[in-house]
Amino acid sequence: MRRPWGTNRCQGGGSMRIEDYALIGDMQTAALVGRNGSIDWLCLPRFDSAACFAALLDEPRAGRWLLAPADDRATATRRYRDDTLVLETTWEADGGCVRVLDFMPPRVEAPDVVRIVEGVRGRVDMRTELALRFDYGSIVPWTRQDGGELAAVAGPDSAWLDAPVPLDEHEGTGTARFTVARGDRLPFVLTWQQSWLPRPARVDAFTALDDTERTWTGWLRDCAYQGGRYREAVRRSLLTLKALTYAPTGGLVAAPTTSLPEQIGGGRNWDYRYSWLRDASFTLRAMLKAGYEDEARAWRDWLLRAVAGDPADLQIMYTLDGTRRIPEWRADWLCGYEGSRPVRIGNAAYAQVQLDVYGEVLDCLYQGRKAGLRHDDAAWDLQRSLMDYLEGHWRDPDHSLWEIRGPRRDFTHSKILAWVAADRMVRTVESGDHGGPADRWKALREEIHREVCERGYDPDHNTFTQFYGSRGVDAALLLIPRLGFLPPSDPRVAGTVEAVRRELGRDGLVLRHRHDLDNLDELTGGEGTFLACSFWLADALALLGREEEARELFERLLGLRNDVGLLAEEYDTAARRQVGNFPQAYSHLAVVNTAAALEAGQAVPNTER
Repeated sequence: MRRPWGTNRCQGGGSMRIEDYALIGDMQTAALVGRNGSIDWLCLPRFDSAACFAALLDEPRAGRWLLAPADDRATATRRYRDDTLVLETTWEADGGCVRVLDFMPPRVEAPDVVRIVEGVRGRVDMRTELALRFDYGSIVPWTRQDGGELAAVAGPDSAWLDAPVPLDEHEGTGTARFTVARGDRLPFVLTWQQSWLPRPARVDAFTALDDTERTWTGWLRDCAYQGGRYREAVRRSLLTLKALTYAPTGGLVAAPTTSLPEQIGGGRNWDYRYSWLRDASFTLRAMLKAGYEDEARAWRDWLLRAVAGDPADLQIMYTLDGTRRIPEWRADWLCGYEGSRPVRIGNAAYAQVQLDVYGEVLDCLYQGRKAGLRHDDAAWDLQRSLMDYLEGHWRDPDHSLWEIRGPRRDFTHSKILAWVAADRMVRTVESGDHGGPADRWKALREEIHREVCERGYDPDHNTFTQFYGSRGVDAALLLIPRLGFLPPSDPRVAGTVEAVRRELGRDGLVLRHRHDLDNLDELTGGEGTFLACSFWLADALALLGREEEARELFERLLGLRNDVGLLAEEYDTAARRQVGNFPQAYSHLAVVNTAAALEAGQAVPNTER
């Protein structure tokens, strides 16, 4: 396909490492700001909308907004201002020092990106370049000067840059050079709106800065995690999770990006800008432990709305508003991050069969009920319908929680989550909250347990296996004691933990599974170590009473965060860099949950068998 900006040469994006980016957002969408002062990724108006800045997955001509010293030799340090999502980058250059504040104010009428340049010392020559490229870099808009602003429009998108300096416009790109002296405060505000609507009211950048700081610090003021050894890591992860929550519905996006590769140059590049049911119980647990009952309830309510309907139609993921169809296609005009192609938009895995999601949903609702999030009778009716369906289908093969694009198998973790579903339903009835056929569900629970222990366990190697008859293991098996399927004292648990470390360990971290065994899937290429699974290993070690090892691993994982406390999905131990979509909710959920368990002195399983 012809590249829309006039060249078919593909050099590949990714002039910076993934960890060189920081996140700003308004709880409806998010942008990635590079260490070089360039915003290289932004989708408007929602997380899952088309990107207007896509340089992250190609070259600057695919869209970006640069704001930095004109001297390339200037050096930058950055941080988030206190407990906020306001990014502060301080540049040291010949002749002086400047500070740039980047943030997105909580949305009122339309999304805004605000950048304030402050003179700290001396005088610094600055430059800015705004290249809006709608629809993932494929559309160069018509730009013009309009009342002192740079205005851009194309199809359904329009945008305005309100700048304190005159801008030159050429072929859809606005540029300026200017000088900042000590004491100067120069605000730049980019505003988006649907093209058939009038320009939204202009935002006062300095008022917006105060409002944004109050919003974030006020939210975190209610956090139950006020002290402790891991306070900074937990609070930054909670802020990140809040930023990845779509405020209108309560849905949590897995990541704000698409197609950041699991292996540089590889093809395992997926769109993560959706909400996964597999995150359900982890999200609920993290929010409740942190004292955020409203957020936990909003997520629970999103979950109930999303899964309502025929239980046979239950999906593994939905859009942020619960839309079910997420067709997958390729943006072939984009070169991909560091040449990692294809760039995928949408995610065909939404149509996969993954039986574990039934257990995830029922466990989430059970945990919420235990924590005092009351459900009405309609919610219980929905749970019973999900359980009725699972009773007749738990033996079906599926694609596993890892969304393997290959033959369906009898994945052990999926069967264990079917046991979890039956167990939680039994416990709900026994608590007296609701009525149901507890004896029948108890019999099913025992039947599933017996089969998993017979067919999913390899006695010769003292480990549970990835699927029935498999030669390999799966990092999801680390969750066995935490789910309550077996107590930590069972020798099969210790054997499985050691097998996972032995077979999937890479420099102390953990792969999800091995692609080179059992013809697992149809894709080529590998992936990095999966950070959430590595946190699960720390949890399992703590449950086995090996707390020192658990803390050592946990603190090593915290050391992999970038300079502003963010984690991607995976880590390449050979190249020593983050890989996969960024920042990843699953990784930050694991930070919160593992820290809470270790701070409590032990990792506590959901139930004891």
